[in-house]
Amino acid sequence: MERDLNHEIRELHEKDFNFVCLVYFVVSVKSQTKVIFTVVCAGLVAGCSTSQEEIRFSDERSPSPAPTNAVEVAARPQPARLDKADLLKVEMAVYGYLLQRHFWDAGEYSAIFLQAEDAEVTAIRRAFPNHSPPIKAAYRAGLRPGRTPVDKDTGRPAMILSVDALEPEGDMVSAIGRWYAGDAVTGFYTFELKKSGAEWVIESVK
Repeated sequence: MERDLNHEIRELHEKDFNFVCLVYFVVSVKSQTKVIFTVVCAGLVAGCSTSQEEIRFSDERSPSPAPTNAVEVAARPQPARLDKADLLKVEMAVYGYLLQRHFWDAGEYSAIFLQAEDAEVTAIRRAFPNHSPPIKAAYRAGLRPGRTPVDKDTGRPAMILSVDALEPEGDMVSAIGRWYAGDAVTGFYTFELKKSGAEWVIESVK
């Protein structure tokens, strides 16, 4: 009987019925052997593991297929960007405008900090040699969330200026010039600049 049982199991595997977790035992009752087969995990992968298919809800978007090769990636249009020289000129133009607006006259600020590289800060200081309050690089400012920045050199209140240039469109580019001296003293202008020769000139301010 056991030989017949083994032969029958081999036939089941050969026919690929996907019976994976097959439990059997033999019970002897009055000289007759009864074979009981219990299928625990029928049609599953080996090890009785269950298939976990990812659930996608109705409001989910199907992910976009990823690029399959370098040619497809290269074919995608790349956003236009200002080169470093043009970016510097745009920022210089916007900082020059902001520095003439005197946002700091209503407060006793000991410095105006610029979020720019040291070389740019140096160039702007040369363009405004006698500016009051003095112009400094932003890393010299002590920041306090929601509160007025502090000049680390004097311990007194200070203001921070920053410029963000957007992607150019032909010979035009937009930029945002911001000032910040705490949550109560903050704001921004939106600039439209046009390239004229080698320079960028402010066309409008909103």
